Amino acid sequence: MDVCMEKSESLKAVVLLSGGVDSATCLAIAAKEGYELYALSFAYHQRHGVEIEAARRVASAFGVREHLVLELPLHQIGGSALTSNLQEVPKDVPLEEMQKRIPVTYVPGRNTIFLSFALAWAEVRRAENIFIGVNALDYSGYPDCRPEYIAAFKAMANLATKEAVEGRMEINIHTPLINLSKGQIIKMGRDLGVDYGLTHSCYDPDSEGRACGHCDSCLLRLKGFEEAGATDPIVYSVSGKIE
Repeated sequence: MDVCMEKSESLKAVVLLSGGVDSATCLAIAAKEGYELYALSFAYHQRHGVEIEAARRVASAFGVREHLVLELPLHQIGGSALTSNLQEVPKDVPLEEMQKRIPVTYVPGRNTIFLSFALAWAEVRRAENIFIGVNALDYSGYPDCRPEYIAAFKAMANLATKEAVEGRMEINIHTPLINLSKGQIIKMGRDLGVDYGLTHSCYDPDSEGRACGHCDSCLLRLKGFEEAGATDPIVYSVSGKIE
């Protein structure tokens, strides 16, 4: 393999893009670092499916090389309030309580499934770098957002792929937001030119796609904008935090 090819591959990145604050900021960081961007999103029958349109808006704004949206039937597995109407999305949970439990919005295996698809696409695209916007500070108790989980997945990735085993690639999992607060993330994103008006975070939007302002994700988002000294540009429902 020639040096030019190696350099080209090292500058490609698959970025998991949900359409929320964290993934949009992660995409902006990868763009700033000069990577050729391959955005990957999932329509997994989540009740907040409006986030897919947000992901498309963000991908378009950053001019990604390719945006792949995969459909996954995670609703058939169930086990989460995000993929089943049998469970209610928790509302108005105190912020100090969020990290004390794994909430019913946890989707079994979600980041493992998403990263596995990202790994497969990265191998095909010869992209050594995968970006994911997990966060270990302002997160709602999800076990697959922790540094030790990411380290374990990276080790597995380099044992499980042909290109890595045969010495042509080394998979790197980038988590640039993992030790940042939501406020720090938003400040960074604003400095990088992220238009957060394109994003969506709510777990339980209304029929018009407006954020509820009361679920864990909305509360963390609003907290982040307050900490950043900024106003959240998205529209909330009349019953939400912003009217």
